[in-house]
Amino acid sequence: MRPDRFILAETSVPASPEQVWQAWTTVEGIRTFFAPDGRIERRPFGAYEMYFNLQAEPGSRGGEGMVILACQAPNMLSFSWNAPPDLPTVRGQVTHVVVRIEAAGDGHSRVSLLHDGWGDGGEWDKAFEYFSIVWKKVVLSRLKYRFSVGPIDWDKAIDLSAYEEA
Repeated sequence: MRPDRFILAETSVPASPEQVWQAWTTVEGIRTFFAPDGRIERRPFGAYEMYFNLQAEPGSRGGEGMVILACQAPNMLSFSWNAPPDLPTVRGQVTHVVVRIEAAGDGHSRVSLLHDGWGDGGEWDKAFEYFSIVWKKVVLSRLKYRFSVGPIDWDKAIDLSAYEEA
């Protein structure tokens, strides 16, 4: 692992830390912004799986086999993470994500996401570039949308540009 290679993404959402915590740590919550389905066991080494492609074969649906590493309700969640199925060399390895949630006043919460544990070269670089975009422009933008407009309708395309952090 290179300690100088990490992704940091942040956003502010109009919700309490407890509401944001529920969104990140329950199946009902992740369905509103993160993935159409998943499996979560809210305890260390419990499942933290996100299913992005429900029609794919098991093992290719998304973040399968991932686990919660640590949790401190309602402020911190840490979980393992893998690369997309089209990057098979690094998909079998895992990286590390920490989500921190803190009250930001006026009914808002600040959400920061740190993703580290990256290797170098080849598919590692592709995965790093992919998640450098996806965490900021997709996942955290969907979280902000979810608390600003409502849950994601997975059958409709939405424009998230208004919900991206500058």
